[in-house]
Amino acid sequence: MLAWTATFALLTMVAEASSAGYTRYTTITGFFLQDEPTTVAVTFNYATSNFGLIDRPYDTDGEYDPDHKKTQWQRFEHQVFRLNRESGRKVQYKVLFMGRHGEGFHNVAESFYGTPAWDCYWSKLDGNGTIEWSDANITTNGANQAIIANNFWKREIAEQKIPVPEKYYSSPLTRCLETAHITFSSLTLPDHRPFAPLIKEKMRETIGIHTCDRRRSKTYIKATYPEFSFEDGFTETDELWKPDLRETNSLEDVRFRELLDDIFSHDDSTYLSFTAHSGAIASILRVIGHRDFSLSTGAVIPVLVKAEDVDAPAPRPTLEPSTSAPACTANPTSTAV
Repeated sequence: MLAWTATFALLTMVAEASSAGYTRYTTITGFFLQDEPTTVAVTFNYATSNFGLIDRPYDTDGEYDPDHKKTQWQRFEHQVFRLNRESGRKVQYKVLFMGRHGEGFHNVAESFYGTPAWDCYWSKLDGNGTIEWSDANITTNGANQAIIANNFWKREIAEQKIPVPEKYYSSPLTRCLETAHITFSSLTLPDHRPFAPLIKEKMRETIGIHTCDRRRSKTYIKATYPEFSFEDGFTETDELWKPDLRETNSLEDVRFRELLDDIFSHDDSTYLSFTAHSGAIASILRVIGHRDFSLSTGAVIPVLVKAEDVDAPAPRPTLEPSTSAPACTANPTSTAV
């Protein structure tokens, strides 16, 4: 009953909001390999492919780079600048660098036990007596993945003159805070684009049941990661996580549409960094109409997004209620770490 009540309340809010118009998000394809249906996600390596930026000419090259001396990223930056300059007041373009956190202890545990046993039993515990995965920290391997990202950003800045993010956003979960810190805090950045990350509650992973997705207190986060600031209204304790209900994809998509609406309406930056999760990034990709593209831990995907304000009722989503944990079909404790 609680799941249906929450879904009905959310559907009512969606319907009320849609009556005043909405923002339509679209992925602009043709710029990144990750947009292409022929690119295989499981074998793709962003760090050996210039973030996936396609080596191609742009229609602005003639005016901007007639002598062919600019890098691909410099020419792309100018192309995006022109898109925004000519877009009109109801349209904006942003480039999202979306990074998945480095490997966490919960990832190790799920791989060891297998997803069925993880989902039905182990994910509901704080740990197994050997390792702990409640609001999981990253492993040594996860830290190394973030170091790879850090070194890659350093090369891209020095060699490709890549436009660095103007704003940095992060999930409040520990694995993302650790990953963002390692990835960005030691970069040499322009004074007008410092690493000053903002924690957004709605940028977190799929909510409910799994203790790895239950965040720590605001006091703990502030003391442990002092360089991060909090959005207005960030609560001291986690008021969203429930031990017996887990968000469905449709509910998650509503949450991330609301997050994008918030960011796109209040942040006039063009280049944004999101440090988030596999489920979170998958949801954002659905909201912006991008193809499915799974990310391994520590991987990054850039996307060029068009946001257009539409003076019409928004399409009404079909919402599936939150679900309980699946029943175990085999003994989940037959194997131990």
